[in-house]
Amino acid sequence: MQPPSPTVRAIAALSLTQLIGWGSTFWLPAVTGPAMAADLGLPLPLVMAGPTAMLVVMALVSWPLGAVFERHGARPVMVLGSLLGAVGLVLVGLAQGPVSYLLAWTLLGLAGAGMLTTPAQIAVTEIAGDQARKALGVLILAGGLTSTLFWPLTGLLQAQWGWRAATLSFGVLMLLVCMPVHWAILARRPRQKAAESSNAGPAPTIDHPRFVLLAMTFASNGFVTWGFALTIIILFEAAGLSHASALAAASFIGIAQWAGRLFDFLGGGRWSGFTSGLAASALFPLSFIVLLQTSSFTGALLFAVLYGVAGGVIAVNRATLPLQIFPAGAYARASARLAMPLNLSFAAAPPAFAALMGSAGPRAALWLAFGISLLSLASLFGLWRLQRSTG
Repeated sequence: MQPPSPTVRAIAALSLTQLIGWGSTFWLPAVTGPAMAADLGLPLPLVMAGPTAMLVVMALVSWPLGAVFERHGARPVMVLGSLLGAVGLVLVGLAQGPVSYLLAWTLLGLAGAGMLTTPAQIAVTEIAGDQARKALGVLILAGGLTSTLFWPLTGLLQAQWGWRAATLSFGVLMLLVCMPVHWAILARRPRQKAAESSNAGPAPTIDHPRFVLLAMTFASNGFVTWGFALTIIILFEAAGLSHASALAAASFIGIAQWAGRLFDFLGGGRWSGFTSGLAASALFPLSFIVLLQTSSFTGALLFAVLYGVAGGVIAVNRATLPLQIFPAGAYARASARLAMPLNLSFAAAPPAFAALMGSAGPRAALWLAFGISLLSLASLFGLWRLQRSTG
């Protein structure tokens, strides 16, 4: 039996480390938040501000990291990011108040910029070469299982040992699994970097109009999806569903998202990234129209399917569309720069939606999501037209 190829080994390794990385950091307070708040004497919103601080730091650090990825590749950055992630989790587990708690999440933001999502996608393209789009699809497909796997695991560890020991154990996992895996498996000399060193020339450029349109597309879409993540049950209830029915309908979103990722992965080689991206972007406003008009469980399920499938396809599109737009040698720089507006939109969305719902009601939040989803669709359509007209 032949040993697995470097691409297969890299995808398997990065799928594991991304599950650990996101599951033990950003998604941690979803389970441990109430216990953290009680133990630290902090209001729950302040505890939940930890992941927001992490995303803001990731956004601010991602742009300057682009040059580092181009010069040195993803491997050394991800190794350092794993180390910082382990230290950050230990500091969260040892926190005694708001200052030490938020400082720990700031460190986790530095770690995330070095090892979560964007660095992993860059690492895949360094190894996979022409098979990068398919390889990225597999990586993102695996990432869709993060909360499904880590929320029960976190709950079990917390029930047995408490939230502090659970957090510290994740720090040990980051140190003993993620860091050595990144060191051993990732490319020491990325294909693109090797090619450039043997054929020296000017660095490939990133077309500014394309970059702006792509950033607008993904940031506006990310604002909607991350803003809805914490408010969808309330919106279902505002549409007339009981709490039990709202929970049941909301549970279909995750299933539909994973199905959307799988659909795009299985058919990604048959159509352009623009085709799948435009179709998914059009499903978002359609799903909001359904939710605005419905007061039934069936309508809520239809919304969940449309919205979830669209979100799953767009999740893959975020990683793969830059490959179609920018030169291969500029992928790392473009992805790192795109991470800045994307993470800022992720961070801003939940408090913005919560504030709007508190002041103007759930339907106002739904109309905001509808309008921003149209902006995302228009930006992507403009980018497609620009790409067609200029080749």
